[in-house]
Amino acid sequence: MIMNPIILSADSTCDLDLELKERYHVQYFPFHILLDGKEYQDNVDITPNQIYNVYYEKKLLPKTAAINVDEYRNHFLPWVEKGYDVIHINLGSSLSSAHQNCRLAAEELGHVHVIDSGNLSTGTGLLVVAAGKMIEQGLPANEIAARLRERTSRCHASFILDTLTFMHAGGRCSSVAALGANLLKLKPCIEVDNRDGSMHVGKKYRGSLESVLVKYTKDQLSRYSDINTDLLFITHSGIDDHYIRLVQDTVRQVMDFKETHVTTASCTISCHCGPNTLGILFETR
Repeated sequence: MIMNPIILSADSTCDLDLELKERYHVQYFPFHILLDGKEYQDNVDITPNQIYNVYYEKKLLPKTAAINVDEYRNHFLPWVEKGYDVIHINLGSSLSSAHQNCRLAAEELGHVHVIDSGNLSTGTGLLVVAAGKMIEQGLPANEIAARLRERTSRCHASFILDTLTFMHAGGRCSSVAALGANLLKLKPCIEVDNRDGSMHVGKKYRGSLESVLVKYTKDQLSRYSDINTDLLFITHSGIDDHYIRLVQDTVRQVMDFKETHVTTASCTISCHCGPNTLGILFETR
């Protein structure tokens, strides 16, 4: 008899820290990073800082490759053969073909419940933690999957970009926009649409990164009247500890969270936004 009949699995882009990953027994599947003629596994044998260094030295950015159908099938098969159900939570479907590939593998195998997080980074991580708690409570896999799909619209993710250099290098904004933002010291807030994970530019802040992070944090926490204070993520792409402490202090001034976790974004996320990107991510009720 299987004591715990549900395996919790997620794309590595959910960006949990090691403590939460171990607490909820999360099985990661890393995305592929293609850089300078070599292939890596995201956050396994390459880090965001290594990517930034290659860009500064050679002006090369990586290409990211989604997990394919066969890879997902091989990931799930040993658990399904042993009689487990699997809950797998994907990066938002508008951002990658991974979700569609995962669904195809799941349909072939059965007993795999695939969730489109409609999000990225720890916006997805919020759902992974929620799934872990429901597994601990003994809920069946079908019910957990249904609850998670209803919960996606309550997960909120946004980030402040310190520079548009990497967005421009990756073809995601024009050179005019990047130059103008740098000259005017504009730092845009990138907001995630939690229906599919697509992103758009929200408020454009002006000033030093220090002042902008304080304003952004207060704005996000005052934006909703029904924030779930169980868990907050502060997720960054590589940033000085001074800024992290500043955001932590600002959060504490506004609201008390039972748990706050600081995590580093995966290479898949970080390579598009560059260093000194930081966001706060949370749920509403």
